[in-house]
Amino acid sequence: MSADGRQAELKLEGVPVIDQPEYPALDAPARPARISYRLIWKAIDDKKVVYEDKYKHFRFEGYRAAAHLAAQVEVPSIDFSWKSDPIETSKAAFAIIGTEVNGKYYLKEPD
Repeated sequence: MSADGRQAELKLEGVPVIDQPEYPALDAPARPARISYRLIWKAIDDKKVVYEDKYKHFRFEGYRAAAHLAAQVEVPSIDFSWKSDPIETSKAAFAIIGTEVNGKYYLKEPD
């Protein structure tokens, strides 16, 4: 996360997951798999937005953003792999970046 809160990146590599294409069948076979991805958020506006619902004890403060993702999946037991298009070619229809508080933490005043 950048110091100004306007950009963040999440990168995971080789995270163990389960490939279970027949889920939710009770006897669906499961295979070990791995996923890697990189997700980048960048604020697109200078104006901070606040969404708040006092009755539901929810507040978000941040920016409208652009988000880009690239991913790769591997299922070694069946010699399968898949890779998305490059991160530069992806885009999300909607993204935000910021902070959110809810529940008992809602009562704390925003910074």
